[in-house]
Amino acid sequence: MTTQEQLYQWHELAQQLRVDSIRMTTIAGSGHPTSSMSPADLMAILLAKYLRYDFDNPDHPNNDRLIFSKGHAAPLLYSMYKAAGVITDEELRSLRHFGSRLEGHPTPLLPWVDVATGSLGQGLPIGVGIALAGKYLDQLPYHTWVLLGDSETAEGSVWEAFDHAAHYTLDNLIAILDVNRLGQRGQTELGWNTQAYANRARAFGWQAMEIDGHDLTQIDQAYSAALTVNDRPTVIIARTKKGKGVTGLEDLGGWHGKALQPEDEQRAIAELGGTRQIIISVDTPEPGTPASLGNPQPLQLPTYHKGAKVATRRAYGDALVALGAAEPQVIALDAEVSNSTYAEDFAEAYPERYFEMYIAEQQMIAAAVGLQVREYKPFASTFAAFLTRGYDFVRMAAVSRANIKLVGSHAGVSIGQDGASQMALEDLAAFRAVWSSTVLYPCDANQTAQLVAQMCDRNGIVYLRTTRESTSVIYDADEDFTIGGSKIIHSSPQDQATVIAAGITVHEAMKAYDRLKKAGIIIRLIDAYSVKPIDVQTLHQAAKDTKGNLVVVEDHWLEGGLGAAVLDVFAGTKNTPIYAGSPLRLIKLAVRDMPSSGTPAELLHAAQIDADAIVKAVKSQVRQPVGV
Repeated sequence: MTTQEQLYQWHELAQQLRVDSIRMTTIAGSGHPTSSMSPADLMAILLAKYLRYDFDNPDHPNNDRLIFSKGHAAPLLYSMYKAAGVITDEELRSLRHFGSRLEGHPTPLLPWVDVATGSLGQGLPIGVGIALAGKYLDQLPYHTWVLLGDSETAEGSVWEAFDHAAHYTLDNLIAILDVNRLGQRGQTELGWNTQAYANRARAFGWQAMEIDGHDLTQIDQAYSAALTVNDRPTVIIARTKKGKGVTGLEDLGGWHGKALQPEDEQRAIAELGGTRQIIISVDTPEPGTPASLGNPQPLQLPTYHKGAKVATRRAYGDALVALGAAEPQVIALDAEVSNSTYAEDFAEAYPERYFEMYIAEQQMIAAAVGLQVREYKPFASTFAAFLTRGYDFVRMAAVSRANIKLVGSHAGVSIGQDGASQMALEDLAAFRAVWSSTVLYPCDANQTAQLVAQMCDRNGIVYLRTTRESTSVIYDADEDFTIGGSKIIHSSPQDQATVIAAGITVHEAMKAYDRLKKAGIIIRLIDAYSVKPIDVQTLHQAAKDTKGNLVVVEDHWLEGGLGAAVLDVFAGTKNTPIYAGSPLRLIKLAVRDMPSSGTPAELLHAAQIDADAIVKAVKSQVRQPVGV
């Protein structure tokens, strides 16, 4: 094939991608045709010549990866799938229809989509995670290609990705920046100043190439050059025009996210040369097998003597090391606090499976999402308060159906003197609100170790909250703790109220139990270590047995935490539940006022979530001691 013939074929493919993007969005009545048209030349050449992907085997370990960080250009991606012969023209016309796999932004409902995108600024950070897997874990030559929009470079997460990709010399990561100048409401911050983008990228240590994104020869040469770079990541900065190829759309504002009317569609398609039905054969990768990360050993979780003082964060670090020996697919990441979360123990034991993300929580969560694409089992840890910085990545990870494990230490007022800025008081609510999530809050070391082991193969977003303070080991090492369960620490037929606690407040509730017993008041004490899913049956039985008298105590804001989880257990019943002739009376003890610095004991008392507060709450429900 001559150069001219190849250029003609690429041009025709690019025009087909543009036409199909217009066609499907017009039928849908919504979408982003003009944003899909600007990078069509870039994607046509990538698909036709450079991408190595077996569409019949999306799980091929040596497949290249393509992420549309610019997720609103989904029509272009779907048009590429049609051109690759894996979806039909009929399915293409189902864009954005209820029940269609072709959603408004890409999701893994399609087997060739690794992660959901659409919340801008996430594709490149996730690409870093996939590239880390390829270079350091799989040790395979596949490349990760990421299409970015120029508007999303205003997101700080993009520059966290630029930083970490260079730090880890990810020469298998190639970013393609579609600089079409126009954002949703007008010109972007830098417009067509491609040199400014290049200077920023080079400052982070990247290879940067500036090209005309509609010059097929320049695109071809840039891709070829990018594949030869072996010491740094590459970004191809392509100047393009939004709505390229259609007079009434090209480089004109006011068209972002707007579909064409049928009469305008026909004129646009005619100007682009009409519809085409080109099917190309995408090159498949060479065979490849991921490198071995070691042979699995029998799991030997750490054990702790009853009565010993051990922080649950310490137990997390110990259990993670044990899990690393048993599960070679376990990977650890941390945000420069590994000496506090105790992820440093894993880093010392398995340095080849540990990635330091420094103080970049968004990148840490994104890297975890990228790693799980390659079926690794990432555990990412930091102070629980700082996970909120990456919450949108957690939300989108759920849309991606990602399986990641997040661990937040230093939760609640019980951390003491550091003050409110370091105290996670929103985390239980935040993670409970994530679709299909699991939220765990252990109170002792043996419980923590068992729950860490169960997290490993748990699907979805799994969050473990750990405590800074050393607390007494209250359970034997052979005690069982199942996700979705709870532990009844004290129970008797004479129970007059139920106290429900988790984590640090379990220990306060145990003190309160002893004091109430001396006063002739017997309570049931439930350790609700599984906040989501919560143990519905045990809570209903406790409410029945204790005549609806429930006290929930938690080191968390009043809204959305353990108390809300308990209330949800009873929210589905008709009218007000009646227990032994009495209505449900639930008291929520939680943090209500902004905390300050102080000792853990002082802060628990000031927040009215300590033993004193529990005793007072129970006495307000129970008027008479047993036997009186």
